[in-house]
Amino acid sequence: MKVAFPTAPEPEAAAAEAARLLFAGPVDFVKGVVHMDGLPPADRPEVCFAGRSNVGKSSLINALTGRNSLARASNTPGRTQEINYFALGTHGYLVDLPGYGFAKAPVAVVAKWQALLKSYLAGRQTLRRAFCLIDSRHGVKDVDHEIMTLLDRSAVPFQVVMTKTDKLGPNALQPVMEQVQEALQKHPAAYPELVVTSSEKGHGIATLRAIIAGLD
Repeated sequence: MKVAFPTAPEPEAAAAEAARLLFAGPVDFVKGVVHMDGLPPADRPEVCFAGRSNVGKSSLINALTGRNSLARASNTPGRTQEINYFALGTHGYLVDLPGYGFAKAPVAVVAKWQALLKSYLAGRQTLRRAFCLIDSRHGVKDVDHEIMTLLDRSAVPFQVVMTKTDKLGPNALQPVMEQVQEALQKHPAAYPELVVTSSEKGHGIATLRAIIAGLD
């Protein structure tokens, strides 16, 4: 029986090398945005990374670009309160979104950046794909369904990236994968392949680079 939402295949050698060279080139922090009117000009394609607080967005961006501190990783959930833009040369933008869900910040601050997140997802025409990060130790939670539903309603295609897979063995990963695959069947905007990654071990990074490089 065909599996719904299978794992994305590894890229062919030529595509993997082209993507590696792209990410090995200039990658620069552009700005942190706290209001929609502060977004950079919509003059190139962009992809964004969304996920629960502390799911590993910053670590994933650092792994993709081969830079240890491009995106600031923090052990404090909810530290990222801005939409952070990184220029991938002239190819496009990588966008690190505020973590959603639990955050160690005042309620009013959380509400403000959650509203910014919703406005961005609904109104950025150059957004080619959202990557929705799911912690492989926990699977899809209610708050993940909320962001996925927002993506559905905004007609933004999103692809799930499983993070921190090095934290559990293959026997433990399989039931989580099945839970995620089942959960995604409720979301029409979900891209029909999962990307399984470990930022620490480098697993799946070449695949995700190739996917991003192939989006125009």
